[in-house]
Order: sequence, then C-alpha cells, then structure tokens
Amino acid sequence: MIQDELDRLRELGVATIYEASGRQGLIDMPLIQLLPGSRVAGPARTVLCGQDDNLMVHAVIEQIQPGEVLVLTMPEPAPVALIGELLVTQVIVRGAAGILVDAAVRDAEELAELGLPIWTRFIRVKGASKTSLGELNGVVPVGGTKVSPGDILVLDADGAVCVRRDSVTEVLQASEARLAKEAQLRELLLAGKLSYDLHGLREAVEQKRREP
Repeated sequence: MIQDELDRLRELGVATIYEASGRQGLIDMPLIQLLPGSRVAGPARTVLCGQDDNLMVHAVIEQIQPGEVLVLTMPEPAPVALIGELLVTQVIVRGAAGILVDAAVRDAEELAELGLPIWTRFIRVKGASKTSLGELNGVVPVGGTKVSPGDILVLDADGAVCVRRDSVTEVLQASEARLAKEAQLRELLLAGKLSYDLHGLREAVEQKRREP
C-alpha cells in the first residue's frame, strides 16, 4: 500500500468508495464524528476488548504504527468509554491517523481540541474496567462488516467503509470511473436535465402504472 493510494481513497470519500465497490464493506452503525470536516484513510489496527473493559486499549498502544486507524470493539457495543483524553494523547504520539470506536468515548471537548479524527458510536462518561483480556490484531465485526488487521478504513462525515487489502487497486479504479461518470451527469443536471429521465425512471414508473 502506497501513501498516494491512501491519500486518494481519503479524497474520494466513503460514499463514492462504498458505491463503487458494489456496496461492500459498509460500517453500518450510528457514528459521531468528533472532529467536523475530518477525513481519514489508513490500515486498521484492531482491538477486541473484554466487555466494558479497556485493558487491551492500553496494551495495543505500543504496537500502533504511523498512519494506522485504531479500531476499538467489544463483544457487544455498549455506552462505556473505552478511551478518553489521556489514552488518545498516547495514540497521537504513536502517529495514528484516526480512531474508530464501537463503544463510547469521553472527554469529548478535549478530544476535539487534540485534533485526532475520531468516530464513535456513543459519547458517555461511564468508565471501563481494566481486568479482562481481549484480543489484539484479530478479525473484528464492526457495524456488520468484518475488519481484518491491515484492511483499509475510510472515514468521513458520511461514516466509514472497509476496503480489503487485496481489493484496493480495483476499488480505486472503480471509484475513479464513478467520479468521472458523476461529473458528466452533473453537467447534464446543471443544464436542466432530470435524473428522473436520465436514469430511465419515468419509463419505469409509467410501466408500473400500466400494470394491472
């Protein structure tokens, strides 16, 4: 994976990549974007915590490599804070590109000030225990998608999508083609054409109306 590819995935964004990849890899869950306007693309560093426990978050920090997206999960999503200001400070020092939390964060204002892009299911004060072993660098389910270490996560204001490591080139090509097609369509729409006609939807509606 080269940085130019990651940069382009970030620019293309979640919606384009999701559609161009055949609607695969969607992280389908409610997400709060703590840093408005942020966009991230990077390889996943996965963590499965014990239920309502963040011991493994402390354990994974020394393994984080620059540019990675830290993915924090539990067996069942719950409004328990897996990270706050002090943990995120350490993650920043390690050079992570962002964090995806399928649980809660706290210290939300301080996290926004730190400037690391973070997406989270919940914002809650309730603290986690530090007693349960989990798993580092395994396959984790997040929002209906299984994320493997090294898979590419793309996150922006629309949410998150996962691109398999061996599919990046194919997805990039399909995304660029979709972008070009949308540019042509936009010109037609600006000229007054209607998507209702351009996509053949008027004909489909009329056909349904004629059906007994």
